[in-house]
Formats: sequence, structure tokens, C-alpha cells
Amino acid sequence: MPGVDVITPKPITELRSWVETLSGQKVARCYQCGKCTAGCPVAYVMDPTPRQVMRALQLGLEDELLRSSTMWICFYCMTCAARCPREIDITKVMEALRLVSAQRKATPAQKDFKLFHNLFISNLNRFGRIYELGLGLTYNLLGKHPLSKAELIPGMLARGKLSFIPHRVKNTDRIRDIFNRIKAFEKQGKP
Repeated sequence: MPGVDVITPKPITELRSWVETLSGQKVARCYQCGKCTAGCPVAYVMDPTPRQVMRALQLGLEDELLRSSTMWICFYCMTCAARCPREIDITKVMEALRLVSAQRKATPAQKDFKLFHNLFISNLNRFGRIYELGLGLTYNLLGKHPLSKAELIPGMLARGKLSFIPHRVKNTDRIRDIFNRIKAFEKQGKP
């Protein structure tokens, strides 16, 4: 039939093997009930949804997964894991996909998601909490949309929602130690 795409399932791919090793989760256990997606607070902006991520891993659709923004959007709220009748922790699968994507230097279709994620983590590492004004300004400048949402700044400043000076957490050394341990862990497993 013309115009119909046929997907031929592949045996366990390299990506699936890495994801299962890094996450400790068995992708084949998912039987596509959809409870993960139904409970996900950000599924409406994901491409693909958590259920579709699991199916794509089962089918071996590596390129589609690594080009998606889903793993960069995931809040890691663990709603999907709590709802899964097969007790699959999909948040661990998402984190493994994020690690593999970063190591392979894959660029998601919506590059600003990865940019925001990296700036958010950097901000957290530096200040121990999020410095909203700095994060927003840096994101807008590096994302090449410098005046995006600028009209919101005066109102947020007036209501005390933004600060010109970042507030630091007292023990940022402990937070940096966590980030250093994560970097050491990432160097151990090379997908």
C-alpha cells in the first residue's frame, strides 16, 4: 500500500541494551497499558509520550528516540513509576536515555529543551538553587530570543518573584559533591 510506513521490529539494539543496563529496567516488561502517559503532567508536550518511548525501545527506533525532546522534558516526578502495573521505573529509563543522548551528542528536534536543561543544571550546581532571573536571561540570550517574555519581568520583580542577586544555599559544597559524583558515574558507563 503506498504511503503506509511499516515498522519492522529489531532484536535488542545497542541503545536498548545500554538503557536497560544503565536504568536496571527491563523494557520488554511493558505491555503498553498507557497508565504512565495518563498520569504524566507533561505528556501533552512530549514527542513521544512515555508509553511511546517504551514501545520505541522495544521496536528499536533509536534515531526517533534520540532526536526527541521527551527525555529533556521529563520532570522525574515518578508518577509514571508509581502507576506502572509492571513496576517499571520509567524515570530511570528517561534518565538513561538522557545520558546516552548526551554521550552521543544527539541534538533533539527542539534544541531549546536541551539548552534549558543544561542551563538549569548548571544554575543548580553553581548556586545550590535556581537563580530565576539569571537562568531566564542566559536562556534567552543563548537561545537567540533575547526579549522573549521580557514583558513579564517588571511584574515579577514588583511582586518579589525575581531577585537581581542570586540567593545561595549555605552548603553548596555538598551539592557540588553530588554533581562531581554524577560526572564520575557518567564517565564509567560509555554508551
